[in-house]
This record gives sequence, C-alpha cells and structure tokens, in this order.
Amino acid sequence: MTEHPSLASSGQHVLVTGGCGFIGRHLVSLLAARGDRVRVLDLADWPHKADPLPPHVEMRRGSIQDQATLNRACLGIDTVFHLAANPNLWAPDPRTFHAVNYEGTLRVLDAAAAAKVGRFVYTSTESILKNINAPRMSQAALIDERVDHGEEDVPGPYCRSKFRAEKAARDAAQSGLPVVIVNPTMPIGPGDLTLTPPTKMILGFLNGTTPAYLACDFNLVDARDAALGHVLAAQYGRIGERYILGHENLSLVHLLEELGRLSGLSMPRQRVPYWLAYVSALVSEGLANLTKKPPMAPLTGVRLARSSMAFDCRKAQAELHWQCRPLAQSLIDTIKDLDRRGLLTRKLKVSL
Repeated sequence: MTEHPSLASSGQHVLVTGGCGFIGRHLVSLLAARGDRVRVLDLADWPHKADPLPPHVEMRRGSIQDQATLNRACLGIDTVFHLAANPNLWAPDPRTFHAVNYEGTLRVLDAAAAAKVGRFVYTSTESILKNINAPRMSQAALIDERVDHGEEDVPGPYCRSKFRAEKAARDAAQSGLPVVIVNPTMPIGPGDLTLTPPTKMILGFLNGTTPAYLACDFNLVDARDAALGHVLAAQYGRIGERYILGHENLSLVHLLEELGRLSGLSMPRQRVPYWLAYVSALVSEGLANLTKKPPMAPLTGVRLARSSMAFDCRKAQAELHWQCRPLAQSLIDTIKDLDRRGLLTRKLKVSL
C-alpha cells in the first residue's frame, strides 16, 4: 500500500491504551512514524519479540482500572486511542470482563474529559453489532453501523461488557467529549504475539490440529489496516458515530481454500453440525471452569458463528478515506510470520 496522505507529520501528543496489543502495536508504530509523541499505557512492557520500541514513544505500565494512573497518563494529551481490553471470549472469572472492558472504559473517558482532550477514539468490536435474537432471515443480511438492539441480544460476558462500554462512549459523546467509535472485525496479519482467536484458528488449520470446521461467514481485516483506520477515524470521523473497520466477507470454506492454495497444505474437509459444536462448547467450557484453562471452543464464539457475521464496511471507506490491502497479501504475511516464529509444525509445500 502507498503511504496515506493522512500519515503526514502531525506532531500531536497521543495516548494509546493497550498499545502493546496486536492492533495497538501497529497503531503506535504508525503514529510514531508520522512524528507524533506517543505515550503507551499497558499492563505489559513493549514485547521483546516485536520490533524495537519506536522513537518518541514513552512506555508506562499501568492499568485502566486505576483512575490516578489514567489521570496522569492523560495530562498534556491531544488525542486518546482507547484499545485496552480483555479481548478473549472466555475468562476464568467472567466478572473481569465487566471490570476491565466496561468500568475501565468509564475511567478512561473520565480521565480524558478532565484533561480536555481534543479527540477520543474508542475501539469497540464487531461482535456487539450482531443480534443473535433477530429473525433468521434478517441475520443473513449484511450488518452495518445502523443496527440498534439491546444488551440481551449479544452473547456472553465479553460481548455484553463491550456493548456497555460502547454505550458509555456514545453517552460521553452526547455529553460533549469528542468521541469517535471504531468496530474492527476479525484481525489477521503479522505480529499477533498472543495469538488472538482469528490467528489461533488459522494456525490450527495450518498445523492440521483442527480436523473439522463449523460452517460460518465472517469478515477479516488486516491489523495494520485496522490501525490505519484508527488514525483516520481521529482525523475524519464524526463525533458520536461508529465506523466498522472491516475488509472482506468470506465463508470459512473460502478461507480454507485460500489457506490450502497459499500454503500447499491439506485443509480439513469434515464439517461439524452446529448442534454438535454447541454441545462440545458447553462441555469444553464446563471443563475450563474446573481447570481454569481456556476452552478449545468458547460458547460465545460458537453462538456468534450460528449465523452470518458479514458486514457492510462502505461507511468507513467513504467517510474516512480508508482502503485495505488484498486479503491474499494479509494471509501470506500471516503465514510467513507464523513460520518465522517457528509456530508451524507442518512444512509449507509452496514458496511464499
């Protein structure tokens, strides 16, 4: 991709919460590259396996659950990008989703308001835009930013916590804080050090450890393009509006075909019926609640996969002047990154 004109030097002072995460690190690199002074607030240090910490980036270790830490982090800041969250679909204690994703967001919004920041970009998720209780026919339609449903229409503690957090961000916008909301879809690409669910799914297919699949439709976006979408949302986004940062809608069958074509490896052909996936997820989560180890298939993910998660992403393209690289390039870069990190247990049969 050619450099976007909006990446010209701005010289702003920027805070990125969750800047050590998958999308967060790409965002920090973009902001630093254009000359911003970036302050990162994260529970972790800049990961040693990632690229070196970019110049003009200040690392601060701290939690979004600590109001005093947030107040100090927001001092002198022009723009806040709030990405910090628990992004998993399961946790040993589900109450942590509410504490981190919702209550943490309230604290970040309060600190930003007190500091009188000029722009606040809140990172929501595409999963709260799907109404699992809608009629089956309407669930097959493309989802866009106009959806309006209640908390009871999204599944699981993760989605409900993010639903409440996005509502808090919209309420803050109505109260005068210049908030713009972005909803990235499933991120892929290089640099996913913690193996978020989409990357973990791709790795399972490449390694042959996932012998079957649940038919579903979803949207993938390159994490590098999602990071650019955040920058553009800060510059062009309308206050109080949400923008879906998604690229290509595809079925899991299509993804498996692409992975097989790019890697030369055999992909699973056995399809799992939904009822079996649901029962398996119930059993898996039951065991996880006893062992406190993540389940193989979180129930929230299975419920989301029951009907289409395809999105209409034209609003972000039109209003934010945002474009994405080809899906094949994102998949190639993902595979090469996993191979370079020694995570592939089967040797690729084609050259990338």
